Amino acid sequence: MKIKLLSSFFLMIVFAAEAQEVNLDYYLPGGFTYEANIPEPSSFLGFEVGEWHANHSQVVQYYTAIAASSPRATLINYGSTYEKRPLIMLAVSSPENIQNLENIKDQRAALRNSNASPENTPVVMYMGHSVHGNEPSGVNASLLSAYHFTAAIELEEDLENMVLLIDPAINPDGINRFASWVNSHKSYVPSGDRNNRELNEAWPRGRTNHYWFDLNRDWLPAQHPESRGRLGQLQEWLPNIVLDFHEMGTDNTFFFQPGIPSRNNPLTPEKNFELTEKIAQYHASYLDKIGSLYYSRESFDDYYYGKGSTYPDIQGAVGILFEQASSRGHLQENAFGEISFPFTIKNQFTTALSSFEAARDMRQELNQYMVDFYQESMQAYNEDDDKAYIFGAEEDYGRTYHFADILLQHDIQLYSLEEDVNLNGVPFQSGKSFIVPLDQPQYKLIKTMFETRTTFTDSLFYDVSTWNMPMAFNLEFMALSSKILNLAKVEDVSEGLTFKEGKVLGAEGAYSYAFEWQEYYSPRALYQLMDKGYQLRVAHKPFQNQLGKVFTRGTILVEKGKSNKSDAAFYDDLNEVARATGITIHALTTGYTSGINLGSPSIDVLKKPSIALLVDDGLSSSDAGEIWHLFDQRMNIPITLISASRLSSADLNRYTVIILPAGNYGTVGQNGVDQLNTWITKGGTLIARGSAMNWLDRQELASFKFESQEDSSAAIQKQYADMDNERGAKVTGGAIFKAKLDITHPVAYGYPSSEIHVFKSGNQFLKPAKNPYANPMIYTEDPLASGYVHPDNLELIKNKGVIQVSGKGSGRTIGFVDNPNFRAFWFGTNKLFLNAVFFGQTISGAATR
Repeated sequence: MKIKLLSSFFLMIVFAAEAQEVNLDYYLPGGFTYEANIPEPSSFLGFEVGEWHANHSQVVQYYTAIAASSPRATLINYGSTYEKRPLIMLAVSSPENIQNLENIKDQRAALRNSNASPENTPVVMYMGHSVHGNEPSGVNASLLSAYHFTAAIELEEDLENMVLLIDPAINPDGINRFASWVNSHKSYVPSGDRNNRELNEAWPRGRTNHYWFDLNRDWLPAQHPESRGRLGQLQEWLPNIVLDFHEMGTDNTFFFQPGIPSRNNPLTPEKNFELTEKIAQYHASYLDKIGSLYYSRESFDDYYYGKGSTYPDIQGAVGILFEQASSRGHLQENAFGEISFPFTIKNQFTTALSSFEAARDMRQELNQYMVDFYQESMQAYNEDDDKAYIFGAEEDYGRTYHFADILLQHDIQLYSLEEDVNLNGVPFQSGKSFIVPLDQPQYKLIKTMFETRTTFTDSLFYDVSTWNMPMAFNLEFMALSSKILNLAKVEDVSEGLTFKEGKVLGAEGAYSYAFEWQEYYSPRALYQLMDKGYQLRVAHKPFQNQLGKVFTRGTILVEKGKSNKSDAAFYDDLNEVARATGITIHALTTGYTSGINLGSPSIDVLKKPSIALLVDDGLSSSDAGEIWHLFDQRMNIPITLISASRLSSADLNRYTVIILPAGNYGTVGQNGVDQLNTWITKGGTLIARGSAMNWLDRQELASFKFESQEDSSAAIQKQYADMDNERGAKVTGGAIFKAKLDITHPVAYGYPSSEIHVFKSGNQFLKPAKNPYANPMIYTEDPLASGYVHPDNLELIKNKGVIQVSGKGSGRTIGFVDNPNFRAFWFGTNKLFLNAVFFGQTISGAATR
């Protein structure tokens, strides 16, 4: 008997035996009959699921065919990606429900508002596949789900009380990138050799979206069209269960939640974990039946609400993460022998079936949980001393607008302040401030976006440990103990917000024109005016016009220069740029201003930047993508992406600014180093991020000195079982720190206060330069603002450098230890990076390391 069991087990884990020669019966459960008019995937695609990787167009075409063939389904188009691929999902239910979806949405909304009947409301399950494009078992399993749930005759009755939202491809651009790679390298005689080119995709790989962002970190920031469209659907449907299909390392098995219990977010109710555990029993039962290995509770966590399996936990729903060991291509060797692509698809589809059964059986319990969740939120509000939050920035509408816009993405009620108020000595300006009342269903979500936390039950985090949004946007914010809505004039903007246009104050034909640098889109305006051929200058000292208006350091002066434009055309261009960017441009009637005059040597002519960003093997695609996105999407500034290996042959003289994202730069040979050295020495502005600073120092292209992280323990022996936790506790996965900014420095222009928050991930501790003028930003003596950091690391962070300037010949290298563009939602530090691009050329050589 023992021999027989071992033989069966061996057959189950030698996955390659059933690898390539599969048909639909391999995947589908027994006991079902299928409608003949619903096309099987193979009859439509021309190959069986798992034989090739379906690209996004094929998936869309198949889903379109299903919707046209089945009365149980309708196709929902909820947007498009950067690469213009459609974002779709298939709503599946009984034919009667399909004709009544808007009423079902109303029923769902009533659950949130605690005036619905849980027993009479259909359960909704969202199934999200392959948010990471190179985790393809999800999107390919979705083809099976679409077929099974629309064609299986026996499911008709179950679907009378259920709505399935099958989102086949959360990340179409990444999915297509990866499918193209593996299909173009597929052999008809498969090889699972890990050295096989098919299994080693080229940089930046298919995990991310067009701009190389991890969309599974964007559920809360909502900065990308894929996320914004999906969140719009989830806020309409309010699903009870959200499935999140992923892949992990090839030598693993299969993971389903619950995750590590000690790493749950304290704002998530205990009942959520109980429901997750109850649903897990269904997954275990189904995977037992097909003999697949699995585990739970030992990996991953439910802490950061910006992930697909965790965001639902703050929405009265249950998020379920699935992690399947990846074949990455069609076949790959692993610790168990070999793992095939069809096998990975089968496991994912099997847990879709188990989830369906759980949702069906637990419908009333899940609906009641959603009702209870929002009722408990209102109870928590009643016990909370805080009744609202107010936030804003006197000097900048742009940052304030974009944070308000994020709140609206999450169905949060929001008010615009329509009169100036002063609260505890902090001014909040009309039209540039917003109020978020806490007596609304999204109470808990609002709290997590505004909270600061520095104590935790666990010291290990799968992702960031904090995400205070006002700090990320560098905004003034305050919790209010009373309903300010009753104390000040406000306007409800919950239905939508329009970006306010800028304007030109004064007439055409003025002596000069000026705009200050505080507004978020000032760099965009500066470049647009440069691109039109005008002369742009930056003032390094304040001045005052004839009307008494004080213009701060960093103010931009605009003159016609050599553009040969008429006064009228010049004025029209100024108005066009002001309207589009939200800035205010002031006409100056004389150059004889107070402070400095407009011909002062303290005003520098700015050169239009020509920017190159190094990319490719060895470099951080996320870091590079965040920079690319900032310039391309936010600032509309052209940027050239250059493979780092081309440094030795590229003509660098055409660039005034070269940006080095974090990375190891192992592909840059000595010729490339020499080229870069010559370019810097001649006067180029080099901007380096993170570990790129270490590389520059080793190559003697710049000088950046770091303090090493040492073990403070004197122990000569430690428990082996504690090693992972102890080492993990010293990882700074993501926390917010207080820093001190020299606002007279060109890198800091546009910032009215020396106090600023920065996001830090990783353990780089930059020693301050001996030249005190080369340290425009340092951490404070008491730096931790929010999040987890190991006590040893906290000591090392104190008074260390955040931004530093190094000089070589006529050039400058500006180093950013921490990421000012983190995940595209750290609006508050973007301008530091942009200042380095525009004003690095003006930094005095006497102010370098």
